[in-house]
Amino acid sequence: MEKKKSSEERTVKKAAPKKRKKTIKKGLIGLIIVLALIVMLAGGSLAYLNSVNNAALPQLDGQLNEQGLWAKVEIIRDSHSVPHIYADNMHDLYFAQGYVQAQDRWWQMEFFRHTCAGRIEELTGKKAQLISSDIYLRSMGWYKVAEQEYNNYTQEQRFALDSFAEGVNAYISDRTPEQLSVNYSILGLTGVKFNIEPWNAVDTLAFGKLMSWDLGYSNDEELVRSKLYSLLGEQMADAWQTPTYGYDSKPTVMQEEDLKVMKAAGWTSPLSNTGNSTAEPTGSGQSFLDSKPDLSWLMGDPAGKGSNNWVVAGSMTETGMPLLADDPHLSIQMPSIWYEISLHSADDGSGQPFDVAGFSFSSAPGVIIGHNSHIAWGVTNVYPDVHDHYQIKVNPDNPLQYQWNGEWKDMTVRQEIIRFGDGSSPIAIKVRETHLGPIINDNKIDAVTGQFLGSNNKDPLALRWTALEPGTLALAIQGLNKARNWEQFRSALQYWESPSQNIIYADRYGNIGYQMPGKVPIRAKGDNGLLPMPGWTDEHEWKGYIPYDLLPRTYNPSRGYIITANQAVVPPEYNDFLKIALGADLSYNLGYEWNLGYRAQRLNQLMEELAPHSIETFQQMQGDNKLLSVGEVLPYLANIKFSNKELTRAVDWLVNWDYTFDADCPQAALYSEFWMRLVKNTFQNKLGDTAQAKGGSRDMWVIKLLLEKPDDPWWDDPTTKGKIETRDDILEQSFIEGFAATGKTLGYDREKWQWGQLHTATFVSNPLGSSGIGPVESLINRGPYPVGGTAETPNSTKWLADKDNFSVDSLPSMRMIIDMGDLSRSICMNSTGQSGNPASKWYSSMIKPWLEVKYHPMLWTREQVEADAKHRLLIEP
Repeated sequence: MEKKKSSEERTVKKAAPKKRKKTIKKGLIGLIIVLALIVMLAGGSLAYLNSVNNAALPQLDGQLNEQGLWAKVEIIRDSHSVPHIYADNMHDLYFAQGYVQAQDRWWQMEFFRHTCAGRIEELTGKKAQLISSDIYLRSMGWYKVAEQEYNNYTQEQRFALDSFAEGVNAYISDRTPEQLSVNYSILGLTGVKFNIEPWNAVDTLAFGKLMSWDLGYSNDEELVRSKLYSLLGEQMADAWQTPTYGYDSKPTVMQEEDLKVMKAAGWTSPLSNTGNSTAEPTGSGQSFLDSKPDLSWLMGDPAGKGSNNWVVAGSMTETGMPLLADDPHLSIQMPSIWYEISLHSADDGSGQPFDVAGFSFSSAPGVIIGHNSHIAWGVTNVYPDVHDHYQIKVNPDNPLQYQWNGEWKDMTVRQEIIRFGDGSSPIAIKVRETHLGPIINDNKIDAVTGQFLGSNNKDPLALRWTALEPGTLALAIQGLNKARNWEQFRSALQYWESPSQNIIYADRYGNIGYQMPGKVPIRAKGDNGLLPMPGWTDEHEWKGYIPYDLLPRTYNPSRGYIITANQAVVPPEYNDFLKIALGADLSYNLGYEWNLGYRAQRLNQLMEELAPHSIETFQQMQGDNKLLSVGEVLPYLANIKFSNKELTRAVDWLVNWDYTFDADCPQAALYSEFWMRLVKNTFQNKLGDTAQAKGGSRDMWVIKLLLEKPDDPWWDDPTTKGKIETRDDILEQSFIEGFAATGKTLGYDREKWQWGQLHTATFVSNPLGSSGIGPVESLINRGPYPVGGTAETPNSTKWLADKDNFSVDSLPSMRMIIDMGDLSRSICMNSTGQSGNPASKWYSSMIKPWLEVKYHPMLWTREQVEADAKHRLLIEP
C-alpha cells in the first residue's frame, strides 16, 4: 500500500491579493457539508479527513487475481510512480492500462464522464449555479454521438476501448465509493447517494467530445460578434475581434518553401481562405439569446488557450538526429489532465512487439502524445472554424417544426431527465434537434426569477459542429501508437477528425514532418462562418469538407525545423490553391481566430539563436519567459512626458529591462499591472458586459496596431464627457494606475518587487476544491506557488486581465522532449503528479520541479525501468 505523504510547503511568502480559484464558484457544495464538518471539528475533523483520504489508496505491490485477463501482466512503477506495463498480448495491455488509470485517477474519470453527460449534479446534488451547465451539456448530446461512433466501429476497432473498460471495471467493481475516492466520502455528507456505474467504451469516446469542445467550440465568438456589431459597428468590432494577421513579422506554421515543395510534388491544390484576414462577415448581426453558460470553472477560460511544439532535423542538432518537443497549454487543474505511462506487449496482434510511451488521458487507452520504437509525435491546437450557428424559423402553429426550403420539417425531440444526487426532484427537458444540429438556446433559466423558460421560439439557434457528427478519433490514436514511418503516420491521422491539431513528427531514420488533420467545412461562396447564418434554406448549408490530402503538411523542410504555437497555419499564398483544386465558387476558411503569433515568433528566434540543438537547448526554449509584445509597447510609453519624476524614472527602468517574466523579476510586476490597465482602458470601457478583453495575444496585437494610430476611436474613453482621449492619454493614465497598484500591493521599493508575488499558480480539484471549506480545500488543493512566465511567453502561464488579478488560468500542462537518436535520453515532466488521490505522495510530487522547468527521464528500456523500480504489481487471471 502507499504510505501517507509527508507534509509539504503549499504557500508562498506573500500571498497574491484577490486569490482566485479556477473552478466552480465557492459555496456550491452547500451548507450541509459545513454543518457536518462543524460537528466533526469538535472531535478532530482533520483526523476524519485523513482517514477517508487514506482509504482510497490503491495496492501497488504484490500479486492480484482479476477475472478477464488472458495471461499474467506486470506493472512496474518507477520513482515518480509512472507505470510501465508489460503484457503478453494487447487485450491484457489495455486491460492493465484501464486498471492502473482507475487506481490513480478514478475520481477524475468519474467527474469527467458526468460532465460529458450533463450529469454533474448527480455527484454534487442540486446546485442553482450548475443546473444551466447540466442542461447545456445534456442538450449537446455528446453521449448520443459517442454511442453512434461506437456502433459504427467493427469489433476489431472496438477492441482497445472494450479491453480498457474491462480493466477499469475490474478495479472499481468490488470497491465501495469510499474506497475509490475521498470525494465520495465528503460529498456524501451533503446527502448525496452514489451509484457507481460500470465504465464502458462510450465513456471514453464522450471524453473526446469534451476535448473537442475545450479546444474549439468553447472559444467560438459568433454570437459575441453579433452583439458587438450592434454595440460598436462592424468596423470597430472587427478591428478588435479579427485583426489582420502579422504575416510580415509573425511566422506561420507552413512557410513559402513548403508551398513550393507541395507544388513541385504535384499538389496543384492547397488549402483554405485563411483567417485573421479582411474578410467581410456574412450572416446576421442581430443579438441572440446566449447559448453557452459559463463553464470556465470546468476547463479554464477558452480565450487564448494554446500550446507549443517543434521538431528539428539532425542537420540542426548536436547528435545528427531529430529532437521533438511538446508542451500543451491547458487549464490549471488538480490533478493534471495528463497521465504518463509506458505500454509494452510482446505481440501487437501481428506478431510484432508493441512499445509506446508518453501521455494519455485518464479516460482513454493508448498514448495521445509520445513515441514508440520508430516515431514520435506532438500536438498543438489549430483553432479551425468547424462550427456554425443557424437561425431557425419555427412553425408558429407547431413548435416542433422548422422551415426548410419553403416547407415545414419535423424536428427530432429527445426528452432528457436532469437528476440530482441529493434526491431533489428531477427536471425534465425537451431537446429539439434539426438536421443541422441541436437547438442550443432552448431550456434557459431566467437569471432574475430563476424560472425555467423551456423552448425558445423567438430566436432559436441550431449548432452545426463537426464534433457532433460520429467520428473516428480512437482509430487515429490506435494507428499513431503502431505507426512505423511517415506514410503510416499520415494514414493514421486521416481518422483524426476532431479536434483538429497541428501534429509534428520525427522518426528514427532522421525524417521530420507536420500534418494538420481534421474535418474542415467547405462553405457556400461568400459564407465565412463569422456570424449566425440563415437556417431556413440550403443556401448556407455546408458543401462538404476539405479533402484530407489537401490539408497542410510538410515533410523534411529545407530549413530543418517546424514550429507550431497556435499561430496561423498557412501564409496568404495558400489561399489560391484550393480554388484551383475545388473551384472558385466555394469558400474555404480554415479559421479566423488564430493565436496572433508572439510565442511562434519568439520560438523561431530561439530556434536560430541556439542551434545546434540539444536536449538542454530545448529545455531552455520551453522555459523561456521573454514576452516580445513588451518591445512593441515600451517605445511609445517612453515618449510620454510625466510630470512626476518617480514615474519617469520607473519608465526608464522598464525601458532598460530585457522583457523577461521570471518569478523574481521586479519589472515584470510593474509591466503587468500597467498592461492590465491598458487593456481595460483601451477595450473594456467600450465592450461593457458584451465581451471581455483578456489581455492575451489578440489584445497585444491589436494594441500594437492601434499604437500606430494615435487618434483611433478605440483610444477614446466613452465615460468622459467633453473630451476625446488619444493614445498618449490612455498610455499615461494606464501607467499611473499600474504604478500605484504595484506600490500599494508590493510596497514602494521597486527593487524588492517580484512578479511571483502577484503571479501564482493554485491547482484546484473539482468540485471540492472550491467548496469554501478550509480543511477540505487544504486537503485536495495545492498552492498558491509563485511562478514565472505570462501569457504569450513560450513558458505560457496565462492570467486574465478581466479577473483583476494575476492568478494562473492555463499553463504548460506537461513538458516533453524526445531524442530520436536515443529514446532512452528523452525527458518530461507533468504539472502535478501521477496520482489523483490526495493522500498519495505522488499527488503533487511534480509541482516543484515543474515550476522550476526541470524534468525526469522518460524511462524506455526494460533495463532503465528495472533500475528505477519502486513498486511491482503482478496481476494474473
